[in-house]
Amino acid sequence: MTKADQAVESAADKLDSFVREAQRSNGVKGKVGDALAEDPDFLRKLKPSLIKARARGERPVEPTPEAKPRVERPKARKAGGPSPWLVIGAALVAGYALAKVIDWRGHAHPRL
Repeated sequence: MTKADQAVESAADKLDSFVREAQRSNGVKGKVGDALAEDPDFLRKLKPSLIKARARGERPVEPTPEAKPRVERPKARKAGGPSPWLVIGAALVAGYALAKVIDWRGHAHPRL
């Protein structure tokens, strides 16, 4: 094993320990741990000696595993009720009508 291979292995081990620690915690760190779960294995495949062997044809290229299906989160339920644009439009029409009625009644009793 060359020095470069040892450096890549060391980095993969550190990343693996970080991922395990992050997955144990909650919040953002836990989500990051889940996102980086497959990275240590991928990093180990990037050892210079393995790349060199694959380039020469001495070692077969490993097929990529199929992607894990995404876990569907339940969608937030709508609160229901009318559209906000409908409410704003109705308020505008009602305000306009009320202003016209008040103006019309104002002509009936003029101030002198």
